[in-house]
Amino acid sequence: MLHMNVEELKAVVADQREEVGRALREERIIDREALERWREWIESDMIKVVMGARRSGKSIFSLQLLRGKSHAYVNFDDERLVDLDASQLNLLFEALLQVYGDFKFILLDEVQNVHGWELFVSRLRRQGFNLVITGSNAKLLSKELATHLTGRHIPIEIFPFSFREFLEFDGLVTERKAAYSTREKAVLMGKLQEYIQGGGFPEAVRIKDAVKARMYLQTLYSTVVTKDVISRHRIRFLKTIREISNYLVSNFSQPVSFNKVKNVFGLQSVHTSKNYVSYLEETYLIFLIEKYSRKRKESLNSPKKVYCIDCGMINAVGFRSSENLGRLMENAVAVELLRRRSEDPSLELYYWRDYQQREVDFVLKGGEAVRELLQVTYSSGRDEVEKREVAALTRAGRELGVDKLTVVTWDHEGVEVAEGREVRFVPLWKWLRG
Repeated sequence: MLHMNVEELKAVVADQREEVGRALREERIIDREALERWREWIESDMIKVVMGARRSGKSIFSLQLLRGKSHAYVNFDDERLVDLDASQLNLLFEALLQVYGDFKFILLDEVQNVHGWELFVSRLRRQGFNLVITGSNAKLLSKELATHLTGRHIPIEIFPFSFREFLEFDGLVTERKAAYSTREKAVLMGKLQEYIQGGGFPEAVRIKDAVKARMYLQTLYSTVVTKDVISRHRIRFLKTIREISNYLVSNFSQPVSFNKVKNVFGLQSVHTSKNYVSYLEETYLIFLIEKYSRKRKESLNSPKKVYCIDCGMINAVGFRSSENLGRLMENAVAVELLRRRSEDPSLELYYWRDYQQREVDFVLKGGEAVRELLQVTYSSGRDEVEKREVAALTRAGRELGVDKLTVVTWDHEGVEVAEGREVRFVPLWKWLRG
């Protein structure tokens, strides 16, 4: 355990305060889309728990939430605070008081790095402080919050930049329009190409240089696997977990099964396979979508479709290929649907496949009813949209009783009737703008 005195802790807190202030002054920062929705909660005594992938912008978002409020800040993802003894958190609080003076709000960044953080947070709340905490491990945070702070916190998920935020960062108008000029459309499609290839991690977008951005994402990927998976779970088989991570990311937008992971990597059991995959999933590096079925057992036993949190990261870690554009489009749609689910907790995401292997990429379910079926295809004209993709969509529509059928394309737009059902075709650049 690390033991520090108040003066040493004050130095860390002061350094972090200066670093954050410099970043806010010097870096180009945009208001995140989630800000408007969550700002009304800032005065609530509920603990605001901001979760998301490492470096996705949680800290800046949290500071934006606290804009105009007297607050203290400490970042536990600091090598000087690694292995800080939980018994020293009182000294850390004393250091905050000495550096910041009087404050009502406290931002605790990457709080899961300190053992015993949940008791400290609970006590600060009882003392009347308004808390915002961030973390990069969904399961760890959820487990501790459920145990010690049941009903006294609200979860907020932050993702890498959406396409709308990506455009805003570049100073482009993001409002939807009824019609676009040829030039406007060309600019938007060019930006979409950049977004699909480089992704939306704020620092990668800020870098601009493609080679340097790629190196940054490679380092970030390695850090997530090393610090948030291997170190946190004390995994002994380092090569295996890295290979499993590479395997899942390289199979983005495709079905995977725990049994196949077990067999490919020679694991002892499916249970071990599930654990390794869940460790990667809880860091927000990957996420899985289940097959839609009215029979819960069938959903659980069917292969899952795996997606990566960012297309830029997929390309950066070595799986870049021109023939993967359709899969990258599907991955971008999946991440955007995750964002929309974070705004609408009633939304559930699945994929659909029948016994003839006809597949629909996304089933959007709300409450008891399926709202929409969504197919993603790389096509620039109606003649390029494969018949089987539309056939699968209409077949699933009949089977599930869904009228809203959408095909997200690269550039084709229109509406047509197929097998008695209306199918809407929407270009990806337009669909991502909402």
